[in-house]
Amino acid sequence: MSILYRGPLASCDYDCAYCPFAKRRDSPERLRADRAALERFTAWVAGRDHPVSVLFTPWGEGLVRSWYRKAMVELSHLSHVRRVVIQTNLSCRTGWLDEADLTRLALWVTCHPSQVAYDRFLAKCRDLTGHGVRHSVGIVGHPDHLGTARRLRADLPASTYLWVNAEEGRVYTDDEAAEWAVIDPLFGYSRLAHASAGLACRTGETVVSVIGDGTVRRCHFVPEVIGNLYDGSFDRALRPRPCPAATCDCHIGYVHLEPLGLYDVFAGGILERIPAGRPARA
Repeated sequence: MSILYRGPLASCDYDCAYCPFAKRRDSPERLRADRAALERFTAWVAGRDHPVSVLFTPWGEGLVRSWYRKAMVELSHLSHVRRVVIQTNLSCRTGWLDEADLTRLALWVTCHPSQVAYDRFLAKCRDLTGHGVRHSVGIVGHPDHLGTARRLRADLPASTYLWVNAEEGRVYTDDEAAEWAVIDPLFGYSRLAHASAGLACRTGETVVSVIGDGTVRRCHFVPEVIGNLYDGSFDRALRPRPCPAATCDCHIGYVHLEPLGLYDVFAGGILERIPAGRPARA
């Protein structure tokens, strides 16, 4: 079972123009609710007797909050947790990773060039590599980011996968897409939304989305509720089901569409977005 968890947290320490959550402030009450929800979720995972993998997908930046770092460390030490991953801008200090079991923990790291000095970001990525922290690095495919993306590809180890997310709402010409594909050979999967209606998808069967109160949906992008994590009702609802949406345009959604075959491409690295080998062009 893979779980995509998203709590009430919506605040971020960055101010990216393309993100609706930039510089949002959470009230103390909301932060307390987020912490309590995460602790409840962590305890639920700890109590399982079957393999579980977790990807934290907060609207804001989680790792600047101590309770997300604590949850990552605690879950990494559970023998039935196959992988615990979080999407992060890596603005936090990284010393806490020394406490984690790095055979199970991984990071999905995004570079935001307008928010962080290049050398500072690169140094943190190199620190992750030096300490054996499994991670991928990525960037949003905005034209202003192309130079930074090229520098990252040149400066990061060849073994570090550098992914590119198509910017929401942007239409890429073939020439523009080709430039990004030099950096990320799999950019073609992100460039265009995938027609998904009726396609077999693992979400709702072996992958679910959970929010802070335990509400379970098949994925973040389908509003239908299939149960609740804490009363066990979701368990009875798990089954193969076709995608009900017309299209799917986010990696954490379309990676689970069976006809795309991305479980082979990302074998062993689905949640952290790390291909099994050197990726061939999409």
